[in-house]
Amino acid sequence: MALTPEIQTRVNSWLTGNYDADTKASIQQLLDSGQDEALSDAFYRTLEFGTGGLRGIMGAGSNRMNRYTLGMATQGLSNYLLKSFPNQEIKVALAHDSRNNSREFAEIAAGIFSANGITAYLFEALRPTPELSFAIRHLGCQSGCVITASHNPKEYNGYKVYWADGSQVVAPHDKNIIAEVEAIQSPDEVKFTADPSRIHTLGADMDEAYLNEVHKLSINPAAIQRQHDLKIVYTPLHGTGITMVPKALAKFGFTNVSIVEAQATPDGNFPTVLSPNPEEKVAMQMALDQAKAQDADLVLATDPDADRIGIGVKNTAGEWVLLNGNQTAALLTQYLLSARKEAGKMTDKDFIVYTIVTSDVLSDIARNYGVTAYQTLTGFKYIAGIIREREGRETYIGGGEESYGYMIGDFVRDKDSISACAIIAEMAAVAKDRGQSLYEAMVQMYTEYGLYKEDLISLTKKGQRGAEEIQEMMRSLRANPPKTIANQPVVELRDYKTGVIRNLLTGAETGTGLESSNVLQFILADGSKVSARPSGTEPKIKFYFSVRNPLGSAVDFDQVNAKLGDYINLIIEDMQLK
Repeated sequence: MALTPEIQTRVNSWLTGNYDADTKASIQQLLDSGQDEALSDAFYRTLEFGTGGLRGIMGAGSNRMNRYTLGMATQGLSNYLLKSFPNQEIKVALAHDSRNNSREFAEIAAGIFSANGITAYLFEALRPTPELSFAIRHLGCQSGCVITASHNPKEYNGYKVYWADGSQVVAPHDKNIIAEVEAIQSPDEVKFTADPSRIHTLGADMDEAYLNEVHKLSINPAAIQRQHDLKIVYTPLHGTGITMVPKALAKFGFTNVSIVEAQATPDGNFPTVLSPNPEEKVAMQMALDQAKAQDADLVLATDPDADRIGIGVKNTAGEWVLLNGNQTAALLTQYLLSARKEAGKMTDKDFIVYTIVTSDVLSDIARNYGVTAYQTLTGFKYIAGIIREREGRETYIGGGEESYGYMIGDFVRDKDSISACAIIAEMAAVAKDRGQSLYEAMVQMYTEYGLYKEDLISLTKKGQRGAEEIQEMMRSLRANPPKTIANQPVVELRDYKTGVIRNLLTGAETGTGLESSNVLQFILADGSKVSARPSGTEPKIKFYFSVRNPLGSAVDFDQVNAKLGDYINLIIEDMQLK
């Protein structure tokens, strides 16, 4: 495919502009070898600074993550901070994960902030994203950034932006920052020359302050003392979790933690996995094999920036199984509320938060303990927003979303796998103290609330045409919503983009009470829920399924679980999503 005139112009501007020699050489090599498709993908657009920041494949080009796209984003953020906080010292905190170029990108960003007269606090080496969130509030910063692409493949890197409360930026700052970034037309406008006097290093002192807050979350230290030798296998999947998870577990009192050594060293090439994602069994296999060999009680895994967590447990047949994000969120909620009640710590001001695509069993659990449950849009910045609105009046206990992210306590305002690892280990110790495995505790929970089963599928549509296909799919679902799904009448349509919930039987309409987001939900007559949500960062559309059936006895778990799995497959088939 030949380069369009627009792309050719952009390529020429990089070849002749103020870019370094290596960047120009890599672009010229693509030109000389006739790799028009690769050039088109690298230059067909400018890497978009979205509401959360940047994320893209690393390399030369306007649609790539590199020192120039990062620099323009940082200059735009600096300009916005200078306008937002006139006549005062502005401080930002910066962290990075184990990805290739992450340290270099973090140092470039710190240099740009400093060149703009902004004080930059840069961690001495890689650190988990949740510790960055903590540091922002601990240091009284107005903003913060972390260089990470979460659990994306090794070719990617990114840049997440945080505000003064330690949460990712929300309205109006998100749109305002985007406007400032888009106003930067050339890297010539970026102040790359650092002012070293304004760059300060963060290290052991911040680690200790953060770990002390994590330790305060412990509710049942006596059970840990009795079960301190609980056999835990942990893998950081070559990421930042290795810096904090073993320390947090030791601080809680766990003495028998076995690390998956082949995955313990931070490495941006993630050599032992295709994708460093604890949601995928293949990424967890080494940890599961080690757990089996050691007859462990619990497997814990964190993604490269240590905000997501995956866990493995033994089922009643002694086989190792992975819990999904909804199961873990439910177990955590059940534990936090029941343990607080037993310890006499519960108040009538307590609340939890979960997202609109997360299992409604969390609401059932909260109701059982007389605790308020709030629902919000997908993303921890919205959970943080609910905490912010209620600060000083209500007490946030915990919350999470189905995509393996949880936040316990409010000293961090983003998902935090470090505190989650510690509390999940405590939860396993308490269960063992009572003669149960975590798996058995989960099954018992579902006998109380009914067995909820959730699943999701992601449809990837690549390139520019793919994005159009996803939008067309959403337009079609809005214009012609299905009347039945899997032989069940659709009784309610929730459109979070328009903010309208419509009862399809009566025509009555109510508001969602949430800000606009491109999500559709179909509620079926039997209470089942189907959600459609395009990704904000990738060319994907996700469909979430939630179905429920009473569970009379623990011995019926496998049978009822299989029945619900068949029901979800029927929904997928009926909606022609495969």
